[in-house]
Amino acid sequence: MSHEDFPTDEPAVVTCGLPYANGDLHIGHLRGYIGADAFSRALETLGQETAYVCGSDMHGTPVAVNAEQEGVDPEDFALDWHRQYEETFPKFNVEFDNYGHTHDETNVETTQEIVRTLDDEGYIYEKEIQVAYDPDADQYLPDRYVEGTCPYCGAKARGDECDEGCQRHLEPGEVEDPTSTITGNPAEYRERTHKFFEVSEFADFLTDFLDGLEGTSNARNQPRQWIEDGLQDWCITRDMDWGIDYPTADGEDESDLVLYVWVDAPIEYISSSKQYSERVGEDAFDWEQVWKGDGEIMHVIGRDIIQHHAIFWPAMLEGAGYNKPRGIAATGFITINGKGLSTSRNRAIWAKEYLEEGFHPDLLRYYLTTTGGLQQDVDFSWDAFQETVNGELVGTIGNFWYRSLLFAYRNYEGTPDADVSEEVRERIEGAIGDVRENVNDYSMRGVGGAATELAQFGNEYIQRNEPWKLDAESEDATQVIRDCVQIAKAVAVLLEPITPDKAQALWAQIGEDGDIADAHLEDALEAPPRDFDEPGELFEKIEDDRVDELTEKLEERVAAASDDGDEETESDESTDAEADGMSDTDDLEPLADERIGFEDFQELDVRVGRIESAEGIEGADDLARLEVDIGFETRQIVAGIKQLHDLEELPGEKCVLLANMEKAELFGVESNGMILAAGEEADLLTTHGDAAVGEKIK
Repeated sequence: MSHEDFPTDEPAVVTCGLPYANGDLHIGHLRGYIGADAFSRALETLGQETAYVCGSDMHGTPVAVNAEQEGVDPEDFALDWHRQYEETFPKFNVEFDNYGHTHDETNVETTQEIVRTLDDEGYIYEKEIQVAYDPDADQYLPDRYVEGTCPYCGAKARGDECDEGCQRHLEPGEVEDPTSTITGNPAEYRERTHKFFEVSEFADFLTDFLDGLEGTSNARNQPRQWIEDGLQDWCITRDMDWGIDYPTADGEDESDLVLYVWVDAPIEYISSSKQYSERVGEDAFDWEQVWKGDGEIMHVIGRDIIQHHAIFWPAMLEGAGYNKPRGIAATGFITINGKGLSTSRNRAIWAKEYLEEGFHPDLLRYYLTTTGGLQQDVDFSWDAFQETVNGELVGTIGNFWYRSLLFAYRNYEGTPDADVSEEVRERIEGAIGDVRENVNDYSMRGVGGAATELAQFGNEYIQRNEPWKLDAESEDATQVIRDCVQIAKAVAVLLEPITPDKAQALWAQIGEDGDIADAHLEDALEAPPRDFDEPGELFEKIEDDRVDELTEKLEERVAAASDDGDEETESDESTDAEADGMSDTDDLEPLADERIGFEDFQELDVRVGRIESAEGIEGADDLARLEVDIGFETRQIVAGIKQLHDLEELPGEKCVLLANMEKAELFGVESNGMILAAGEEADLLTTHGDAAVGEKIK
C-alpha cells in the first residue's frame, strides 16, 4: 500500500463488514454498505482501479441457535438469508463487484491456508482453558450459548463480547456468573484444550500500523488503549459443529474444533477478491497485487467491530505474509426518532419497508451519506428525511437542474453555442478539487456536499444573471445558459457516487451516451452534447401528510412490539460481523431519581463555544488541552477526549461548555471549565442552528 493521494497506480479493494446471515436488513446496516459503495464509486471517478467486495457471514453460534429453533440445517438457514441479501443490495444501488459467503469453497480453502501458515510460523499454540459447560444439556457452550457479566465493566455480556457495555472482545472463560442460553441454568467452567493466536507478539507492529492508518479517528484511537493495556492472545477455536474445521499440519481436519467466526469472516475479503479476479481475469483485476503486493485496501465497518479489524485482522495478515489495510473507516450508529434502534421492539426502518413505501433508493443514499460525518451517529426520522429531500434534493439540486435545462431546451433545443465562462470553469474546478480532497479524507458527506454546493452556486448564478429578462439570442443570455448546462453536467458527475440512478437520469437528459459511472471527474468540464430533449423533474417533494402517516405507522409498530413483551435483544437477532450496535433504551444509564429545582439549573452557566485549538497533553493517555472561544474570552479546557477524537479535526467545531465549573489542575495543566459530551465515545454536544459563540444555554 501507499499513502499517496488517490488515485494511485496500484489496484484497490473496498470492503464493508459482512452482514451476518441471521435476519432482515434495516437502515442501520445499509448506512455502512451504502457508504462503502459511495466511497468505491468516488474512487473510480478519480480514476482509481477499484473492486468493491463483500459476502455473507455464515458461521457462528447465532446461526446455529436460530437454525436449531427453526428445525433446519445451519447451512440452509444461512444460505436463505444470503440469497435475500443478494437480492436486496442492488435495490439500493449497492453494487458489489463480487458478493460471496464465508462457507463457500474459496473461503474455506483460504482460511485453512492462512491458519496453517500462522501455525507454521509459530503464532498458534495450544492451551488448557476454562470453557462454560451446561451439565443438563451435557455440552460445552461456545460464544452466544453463554451469557453473564463482563469482568471489565460489570455490564451484561455474551460469551464473546461485552456488547452492552465496554464493547470489549471476551475470551472463553472470561464471562462471570455464566448462564446457559440453552437451558437457562447456571453453567460451570471446565478445562478444555483450545488453539490460541499469539496476538501479543504483534504489539509493536500494531502500534506502527495504527500510526500510519487512514480513515476515521475512532478506528485509529480506540485500539491504542487496548494495546497499552496489554494485548491478550486470542482463542481461535470453538466447541461446535457449524463452522470451518481447524486444519492440521497434514491437511486433515480436527473434527471436534471449528474456527472462531472472527477468523474466517474477514478472510472473506480476500476470498471475494479472488473470486472477482477469477471471473474477470487477472489482467482486468489481480487480487494478489492487492493482498500480497502493494495494493490499496480500505475497510468500512461499524464502530463496534473496530477491535476485530484494527487489532486481530492486521495481526493475522502480518503473520501470514499478506498486505495490510491502508484505511479503516468506522461508521456511527443509527437512532430512530432520537431513540436506540431496536429490532426486538420493531423500532427500525427495514430495507424492504422503505422500498415498499415507494421511495427511490437514492433519496436514502443521499440522506445517510450526507447527514453527519461518517463516524458520527445519525438520527433518522421521517421529518428529518423529508427536510433533507425537500430542501437539498428538490429545492437545491433538482430545482437547478430542471430550470436550467428547461430554459436551455425551450430557447436553444440543447446546449447553447458558447464557451464556458472563466468564473464558472473556476467554480467547477474548485468543486472537483473539493471532491478529491474529501475522497482522500474518507468523507462521503464532503463529496455530496461539494456537489450540492455547486448546484447552490448554479441557482445563485442563474438568479443573479436573470436570463429570462434577456433576449435569448443575445450573447449574455447564451453565455448564462451555456454555463448553467455545464454546471448541471458537473453536478451529475460529482453526485454519481451518492445518487447513481438520478445522476444517470440527468446524464441521459442532457444527451450524454453511455453510463455516467464510467465518467471521471475531469469529464465535468467536457462540453455537453449540443442537442437534448425536454427535461423532466428528477426529484419529487414529500408532503407533510405522507410524513405524518409514516411516523404514525412506526409508532404503532413499536407500541405493538412493546405490548408483546418481547425480551429478545438486538444482538440476538441482528448481526455479528457487521452488528448495527444499537441497544434498547433499557440499556441506557438509568435516569436520576433525585430532581433539582429550576433555580439550581439557573446557577449553571452553560455557553456555546468554538474550539480554536486542540492538542494532547504529554504523558496523559486520555487528556487533551483545548482552547475554547466563549465570546467574552478564550478558555483553556482539559478534556478526556484524546483517544476518542482526531484532535486535528476539532478546531472550528462548536461545543457546549459549562463556564462556571470550578477550576482544576490535571497533569499540571489548568482547566477553566468543562465541555459537555454524551456517552462512552465522548460525542461532543453542539447546537443544531446558528447560535452565536458565547450565547447562554437556557
